[in-house]
Amino acid sequence: MTLVNGPKSVAALLSSLLQSCIGSNAFRQGKSVHHRIIIAPSASPPDLHLSTKLVIFYSHFGDVAAARRVFDGMPHRSVVSWTAMVSAYAKNGRSREALELFALMLRSGARPNQFTLGSAARACAGARCARSGEQVHACAAKGRFAGDMFVQSALMDTHLRCGSVADANRLFAEMERKDVVSWNALIRGFVERRHYNDALGLFSSMLRDALVPDHFTFGSALKACGAVNALSNVELVHTYIIKLGYLAEMVVTSSLIDAYAKCRSLSSARVIYDSMCESDLVSSTALISGYSMDRNHSEDAMKLFCKIHLEGLRIDGVLLSSLLAICANIASIKFGAQLHAYMCKKQPMGDAALDNALVDMYAKAGEFSDARRAFDEMPHRNVISWTSLITACGKNGFGEDAVTLFDRMEEDGVKPNEVTFLALLSACSHSGLMNKGIEYFTSMMSKYGINPRVEHYSSAIDLLARGGQLDDAWKLVQKMNTEPNSSMYGTVLGACKIHGNVPLGETAAKNLFSMDPESSVNYAVLANMYAESCLWEDARRTRKLLAETSRGKEVGCSVI
Repeated sequence: MTLVNGPKSVAALLSSLLQSCIGSNAFRQGKSVHHRIIIAPSASPPDLHLSTKLVIFYSHFGDVAAARRVFDGMPHRSVVSWTAMVSAYAKNGRSREALELFALMLRSGARPNQFTLGSAARACAGARCARSGEQVHACAAKGRFAGDMFVQSALMDTHLRCGSVADANRLFAEMERKDVVSWNALIRGFVERRHYNDALGLFSSMLRDALVPDHFTFGSALKACGAVNALSNVELVHTYIIKLGYLAEMVVTSSLIDAYAKCRSLSSARVIYDSMCESDLVSSTALISGYSMDRNHSEDAMKLFCKIHLEGLRIDGVLLSSLLAICANIASIKFGAQLHAYMCKKQPMGDAALDNALVDMYAKAGEFSDARRAFDEMPHRNVISWTSLITACGKNGFGEDAVTLFDRMEEDGVKPNEVTFLALLSACSHSGLMNKGIEYFTSMMSKYGINPRVEHYSSAIDLLARGGQLDDAWKLVQKMNTEPNSSMYGTVLGACKIHGNVPLGETAAKNLFSMDPESSVNYAVLANMYAESCLWEDARRTRKLLAETSRGKEVGCSVI
């Protein structure tokens, strides 16, 4: 029997076999079918339908190179063939090649169908290429698929991923018919662009239009609820989930746990978790991440980890990172060290986020040498890795080490961010490295183009004040591009007391009194400054004001 040029029923049988291999994820068997086609006693290539099925087969298993070889060997191609290959590139993250092939298809004279246009639009979204998205949109508008919901949903997703919320909204408004996929695309797009309130408003509109949400809708809606801490909305969505029978869907349940946890309703999250027939990694991670935000639930998180570990549930870096964050917050070096041992046995090397969490845990527990060792053993370091250790140096009084680390960081070509400079300024301030700290404050703006935040100004002012450069500190307060806060004036006042600069101290105090007239601390510092400068009358007058300010306040009492 000739497999290639024989009766059409043979090609249909082979095509059916390939489809079965796709359905059962049988890659080896599918390749065997392809091999039999190649070695058949005929030099002719397989027919159009069979070749297209081979492209789809290889695409399904991510072997895009093999799919392209089959495609390039086809003497004739239909719109289905072109679509299969464009889709193969788009689905496997090779968006640029998908768009190049789509352009080649148009030049060849082939007319795309709704699935080709949808795949091309999704490739534009993957490449974040707004211009290509507009061209695909124009191509759809010229053809007969401008009103196709599949194409419109894909184009909407493209506009959203390329940052054009207005275009996506306009396209959605122009749609004559809207199905769940269309609504989901826009709601998900709003969530991904962090337009959480708009996403929730759209979800409400969908319900008012009597459209029944699916598990994708609920997932996006719950993510938006968690992001804005809208507990009442989570409870409302929960009600709909129960009514529509989606509580058995693992992905919906995990999203529900995550939303409750982010809204700090950890008891509700735990009730849902315990009601699951079988917990999974996603739901366990969501609950433990919620526990990590509340110190009171640290022990619950550790017990849950032990439980899922005993059950043999797979544990990933995200879950371990949450647990290390808990250990860092409560300075539990014992449990943190056990997690480190587990990581050495079970986790593959190279997870930068997990390694950063380990450095942070050791640093916050005061184990600087272990933090340094964990840092040195990291195969890959990013800006967070360097910043974590620089922060640890500052908190442990190793200012010189922080400076050395920063120099190494620059040599390695890692660009510091605003948090890095904040850690560096703090380290310099607490180690008396005034000149070095001010040098970094200046280079942050001139070399790296980072605009200082209030926290940077506070650290720089603290640096100058600690170093006795009070006039320079005051000049920096005055030339800030933001309004000075009470902490800055308090820093100047405290330094004036130490260095005996009464006139500047009075000016700083005057600003403090106007901002917070009832704070007795400021009056006390000013009175002490006067006393140390032997200005007894001013000290007496200020203490009188202090007594008047404190009068009527509830007296503090010790528990000892």
